Amino acid sequence: QIHLGESGGGLVQPGGSLRLSCAASGSTFSINDMGWYRQAPGKQRELVALMSSDGGTNYADSAKGRFTISRDNAKNTVYLQMNSLKLEDTAVYYCRVRSGIAYVWGQGTQVTVSS
Repeated sequence: QIHLGESGGGLVQPGGSLRLSCAASGSTFSINDMGWYRQAPGKQRELVALMSSDGGTNYADSAKGRFTISRDNAKNTVYLQMNSLKLEDTAVYYCRVRSGIAYVWGQGTQVTVSS
């Protein structure tokens, strides 16, 4: 079983930066992809960025050029560096990892971009 612990959310002004972290514990040997999703009020959850075990990445168009996903396999941790934040980036951000054919979600961390 895998457990995910997210941190790093908060309130930031437009143009600011935040770094989210998601640490996995438990049966981490089976983790493949690690990624970030977000859900804004009244909207569906959407992919932000994904990183495979071999380092391949996939970004949502809205994240390209502003967000960077990275992972430390030794720490079983995935990060999301978010720069040039916009009002529309406000959402709950969820970490998700794939373990075999199963997906595990974190509890979410709130990111609010407001002036």
